[in-house]
Amino acid sequence: MPVITCIEDLRVLAQERVPRMFYDYADSGSWTETTYRANESDFQRIELRQRVAVNMENRSTATTMVGQAVKMPVAIAPVGLLGMQHADGEIHVARASEKFGIPFCLSTMSICSIEDIAEHTSAPFWFQLYMMRDREAMARMIDRCKAAKVSALVLTLDLQVIGQRHKDLKNGLTAPPRPTIGNLINLAMKPRWCLGMLGTRRHTFRNLVGHVKEVSDMKSLAAWTNEQFDPRLSWADVDWVRERWGGKFILKGIMEVEDAELAARHGADAIVVSNHGGRQLDGAPSSIRALPAIVDAVGHKTEVWMDGGIRSGQDVLKAWALGARGTMIGRAMVYGLGAMGEAGVTKALQILHKELDVTMAFCGHTKLVDVDKAILRAGTY
Repeated sequence: MPVITCIEDLRVLAQERVPRMFYDYADSGSWTETTYRANESDFQRIELRQRVAVNMENRSTATTMVGQAVKMPVAIAPVGLLGMQHADGEIHVARASEKFGIPFCLSTMSICSIEDIAEHTSAPFWFQLYMMRDREAMARMIDRCKAAKVSALVLTLDLQVIGQRHKDLKNGLTAPPRPTIGNLINLAMKPRWCLGMLGTRRHTFRNLVGHVKEVSDMKSLAAWTNEQFDPRLSWADVDWVRERWGGKFILKGIMEVEDAELAARHGADAIVVSNHGGRQLDGAPSSIRALPAIVDAVGHKTEVWMDGGIRSGQDVLKAWALGARGTMIGRAMVYGLGAMGEAGVTKALQILHKELDVTMAFCGHTKLVDVDKAILRAGTY
């Protein structure tokens, strides 16, 4: 086993162990992948100010996200197909998150179901919903969340249509994998992954199959999904979901001030500045570049979070310094899961936390809640 010191180490190991179609699903963007790359590279341009001769004892990275105490301002972003990165992947991620003390958000397009997560964890978790044409199916899903004691609902706004992701098309992405010659050869090179999949019954989208009319298997699911993502999504629909849910309500996919102001006006307890990890509109700015203007506009009305490009605890600290009161991580967690299952997710969280804690100290602070943009070098953000 190689020595793991950073998120990049986990990425390399995950690429070795996860079948190509599922690794590429997580680690790619749409079209030219310009926005996907900018999410990460724009963080690297922001410089930190080092301070010295300051007492660094008794540090704390603790804060809250929508009223929930968290060990650091990080939540697990909703990522589809985690159960194809590693057998029962969503369960492993939820367990690691609970033990570490941060929130886990389950995707609608997960392999493990809402009920699977509730059965295998004790802490309340969050659920991410897409707006679909079948309002009865959405209402039932919201009711299932209530029954499972889900503590916050995340409505994703930026997937009314699906961005073209070239690698997914070339790989013929399906869950379970389509038995083409290329896929079979690739699977034969991933024995650890195959053994794990043989040991679980969870191989399909369990939030949907058996819960939605006319969806009984992967073939019918694919047809339903292509028809169901609703391009007519409006703020009236957002209100319908919020009222049906009645609990903590988070809107994800905000990139412009105008939409942030509308989100606050429509009752969001938090908004996530996000370009869907560069998987939707290629050519959009990075999330970290879009963040400051949105914080200035609505940060006094609602909690502003961000996701996209976070590969270190330093990135978390930079986002916090620019006004984000929380962050969400996707790929950093996926790499850990694909590399080593639950232990890999825990390792990823430990790496991020240590980097956040030590960097905060170098910047002259012992409490995260006291950090602001004064830790950043002017002209680099």
